Amino acid sequence: MKHLLKILFITLFIISCKNGGENSPEPSEAQDEIAYVSFGEKIQADQALAAKEMNEKFKDLTPGDSVQVKMTSKVNSVCQTKGCWMRLDLGNEEEVMVKFKDYGFFMPKNIAGQEVIIDGTAFVDEMTVEEQKHYAQDAGKSEEEIAAITEPKRTYTFVADGVLLKEE
Repeated sequence: MKHLLKILFITLFIISCKNGGENSPEPSEAQDEIAYVSFGEKIQADQALAAKEMNEKFKDLTPGDSVQVKMTSKVNSVCQTKGCWMRLDLGNEEEVMVKFKDYGFFMPKNIAGQEVIIDGTAFVDEMTVEEQKHYAQDAGKSEEEIAAITEPKRTYTFVADGVLLKEE
């Protein structure tokens, strides 16, 4: 009976050691993970279009069209008053103006140059002179730059439900 209990104990010990190793992540997998800070709704980092791909999508849209999409890009500028909007680089000197769904969250004001992933609705808009001047003022532009705005402008706009900011 003693020998049977010893054999059973040793067998259980060996099995438990074997199973424990299978559930442990590989060290290389953990190092490849990219850390993000989340704003707004929780979103995943996967299947995001690159900025250049999104630029092509915008070119196919006309005012009034919209598309639900996830994209990744570099931040060019952020509202310096509250962090209530940001402009992202689309390549070829194009930008997309990003606002946040229901004014429900804001971004840090010091993230220019950092990478973000945004998920939400993209559309083409025509921005009035008054709106352009307001955003230029929020961005800290000079009085001369603001006064130079005299015509409506076709813009690429995005209303983000959620944003992931790559931690640096």
